[in-house]
Amino acid sequence: MATFRLFSGESRSNLQVLGRELGIWLCVAVLLWIVRRREELPLASIGLRTDRPMRSLLRGFLLGLLILAVTVGLYLVLKRLAIPLGEDHANSFHPSLWVVTLAMLRVGVAEEIFYRGYAIERLQVLVGNKMVAGLLPLTLFAAAHYRQGLGGIIAAFVLGGVITAFYMKFRDLLANITAHFFGDFVLNVMLPLVSGG
Repeated sequence: MATFRLFSGESRSNLQVLGRELGIWLCVAVLLWIVRRREELPLASIGLRTDRPMRSLLRGFLLGLLILAVTVGLYLVLKRLAIPLGEDHANSFHPSLWVVTLAMLRVGVAEEIFYRGYAIERLQVLVGNKMVAGLLPLTLFAAAHYRQGLGGIIAAFVLGGVITAFYMKFRDLLANITAHFFGDFVLNVMLPLVSGG
C-alpha cells in the first residue's frame, strides 16, 4: 500500500481505492503463481488447504470472535494509557461501505497469505527456527500499521500475534483468512452501519 501511495498519493475516490485493491490482488495472484509454477509446490505448502472447508470456516469464525474480544480489551487498555489508536480521519476521504467491504476481504486474504502462510512457511525452511519464522513476519506486519500510530502498531502486534500463534499451531490459512476478514468486517463495516457513522 505504501508503494501505491507513492505513485498515486492519498486515496480521494472509490475508484482510486478500487485501483489499489486490484493492484494488491494482482500481487496475491503472482505469489500464488510463484508457489504453484516456480516452486512447483501445492498451495497446502503455505497452509491453504481446502480438504475440510467447513472446519476451517468454523475455526476462523471462532478465532474472529476471539480477535474481536482482544480488540475491545486492547482499545480499553490503550485508552487508559492515553496511547492514541488510529489517526484523525476527519478531513480524509472515506470510501463507500461496499468499497470498504471489498478492501476488508482483500486485507484478510492478502495479509494472511503474505504475512502468515508464505512468510512463515518459507522462513522456517530458510532459517530452521520456528520462533524467528513467526516473529519476523509479525514484526513487519505490526510495522506496516504505522499510519495508525503507536496504538495501531501495538494492536497489530498483539492481534497479529494471536493470528500467528493460531496459524503456527493449525497451519490452516483459510481459517486465518476467515478470522481476519470477519474481525475487520465487523469493526470497519458493521459498526459504522449500526452506529450510523
